Amino acid sequence: MGKSDKFLGEFEQMVLLALLQLKDNAYGAAIRQLLDQQIARTVALGALYATLERLEKKGLVSSKLGEATPERGGRPKRFFKVTNDGLNALQRAKDAMDTLWQNVPNQPFEV
Repeated sequence: MGKSDKFLGEFEQMVLLALLQLKDNAYGAAIRQLLDQQIARTVALGALYATLERLEKKGLVSSKLGEATPERGGRPKRFFKVTNDGLNALQRAKDAMDTLWQNVPNQPFEV
């Protein structure tokens, strides 16, 4: 990893992993629902979209508009997909955490 590469934040990692799980159905409400159901993380849609926009500016996700739907008042959904750079960044983050966890004792933490 080069010195210019930055690590992903915790929430960025969660969002990227949600996109990978949702595949072709990764849009705001579905991402939010997955995070709530799987990890009990309640997320404001504004915070989620701010993160998705930041990830897109970094080139870690791409997006496209779907078809307009009647249930959304004729507005289209924006679908998101993890790019190759996003996959690489996610793998770097996982590798870093795996390395740091290697020498942590496998017992309850003392408080």
